[in-house]
Formats: sequence, structure tokens, C-alpha cells
Amino acid sequence: MTLLEVSDLRAGYGDLQILNGIDLSVNDGEYVTIIGPNGAGKSTLMDSIFGLTDHKGGTVSYDGEDITGLDTEECIRRGMNYVPQDDSIFPTLSVMENLKMGAYTESELSDEKLQDIYSRFPILEERTAQVAETMSGGQRQMLAIGRALISEPDLLILDEPSSGLAPHLVDELFDKIDEINADGTAILIVEQNAEEILNRADRGYLLTEGKMQREEGAEAMLADEEIRQEFLAG
Repeated sequence: MTLLEVSDLRAGYGDLQILNGIDLSVNDGEYVTIIGPNGAGKSTLMDSIFGLTDHKGGTVSYDGEDITGLDTEECIRRGMNYVPQDDSIFPTLSVMENLKMGAYTESELSDEKLQDIYSRFPILEERTAQVAETMSGGQRQMLAIGRALISEPDLLILDEPSSGLAPHLVDELFDKIDEINADGTAILIVEQNAEEILNRADRGYLLTEGKMQREEGAEAMLADEEIRQEFLAG
């Protein structure tokens, strides 16, 4: 079943149009990545799905319903959540306070949900009272993802989750994302480590200059010599 469908999406910021007729889909439980050069519009696309850009045409549908331009809170209520690039946490709040913020569409953060997050990210239970800005980059990213999972999304959207992380932390983070997907949550991810993420994803899209150029199975993209030379460092 198609969970997310983007059709002929045109969007940008103010008078600047960055996306020029984007088509994209994510099926229930699927793991999909978007690759492309810096400045291609990947982050703008992620923002646009979540209603954070200026809409200039086209549609975004989720679970068969048009959600084009809906605000962030309503997107979360519909069953999706988004971790944008670069420290999408509340830096002056503790780990626990950040996680409670993830339950803002509900009356409270249940013990069951909290324990589920701690089972995925044990470091967060160890650092419950720690102020978020004093944590390492990898721990902050785990906190951001953990907070997003509080709403139990069917689709988790991630923009460059390994950005700024030490190399030895990247595989650990990707393994956590794999586990989230294996448990049934669909993943849509933009990631600078394109080869690594294609090794984990089901399908990939190639985005350049605000337009989708390719859509193929991840294995096919990895085997494509042109893609390897241009986007996977040979």
C-alpha cells in the first residue's frame, strides 16, 4: 500500500522556487532514500512534505488523503514525523524533557512509550536528567529520533541524520534506523553517505537541480556506473 505520494510538487522559499515537479512515493514499511549533490533540493523536498516551505503547485498525499500544506502538528497526528538536519532538539532541556515534548499531541508521555524508546536507545535512559546540549553529536541525534518515535509514526522522515557525526558512530546510528524499519516503520531518508544508505534501502531516487532524474531499486543504483562515478565517489 502506498503510504506517501508526492505528485508534481513545486515548492521553495518566498519567490525562490527550488522544486520543479517532483514525483515520489513510499510504500508501507518501505525504506527509501534520496541521493543527489549539495544544493539539489533534497532538504527542501523533506521540508515541503511536512508543510515547511512555500507551496507553488502539486500535491502531497498521506495514507490516501491530501495533506498538502498542512501544518506540522497535523502531519504528526496523521501518522508521520520528521527529524530535520542539525540538532533538532531543545538544547537547554533535559533528555526527559525533550522526550516529553515528543508527546505534545497527546495528554502525556506513557511509561510504555518511554520504555520502548529506552530499549532502542539505552544511552537515553542513562542520561535522563542530562541537558541535551551537553551530549555528544551521536547522542543528540538519537534523542531527536527517539523524540520523533514517541508519536509512533508509520513514516519517519530523516534529513542527513549522520551529519557531523564521527565515523565510528555512523554505523551505529544506521543500525538503529534499520531496526526501526524492521519493526514496521517506513523510512524516507536523505543521507550524505549515499553508498552506505543504498546498501540498506529498498529503493532510491536521484534528485538534481530540483528535479527527479532516476528512481530505481537500491541494488540497481549501486550497480550503475554513472551513479557510482558521479554520486558514490567511484
